[in-house]
Amino acid sequence: MNQRPPAFRGIRHIAFKVANLEECEKFYIDVMGMELLYRANDNLVYLTCGNDNLSLARADGAPKDGGVFDHYGFIVESKATLDAWHDYFKSIDVPVLDQPHDHADGARSFHLKDPAGNVIQPIYHPAISAQQFG
Repeated sequence: MNQRPPAFRGIRHIAFKVANLEECEKFYIDVMGMELLYRANDNLVYLTCGNDNLSLARADGAPKDGGVFDHYGFIVESKATLDAWHDYFKSIDVPVLDQPHDHADGARSFHLKDPAGNVIQPIYHPAISAQQFG
């Protein structure tokens, strides 16, 4: 399969590893005005401004004077489109790190690396994938 699937709907997800999860969560909610989207567990929280997703994951050893970039996510419109992107990347020898997998909140994603080694997460997310962007 070398035909590219339907276009991504934009970058709507950034993920950071932080040593001080509770302090960062409070900052993004109280200072930045974000809202809690989903608390996966005691070590992982998702926040939103309404049309995006910020992931904060507790990481022992992360520097206290600066978070650690983990990955960024491109939204797709459906689970089928997500699976098509996975197949496409594999067919053109892009380094794919895992298989598409479902999340507890209804999302589905996988990870790959760009030529510089940055991790990208194509993701279907029911809370934002269907939103129309102008």
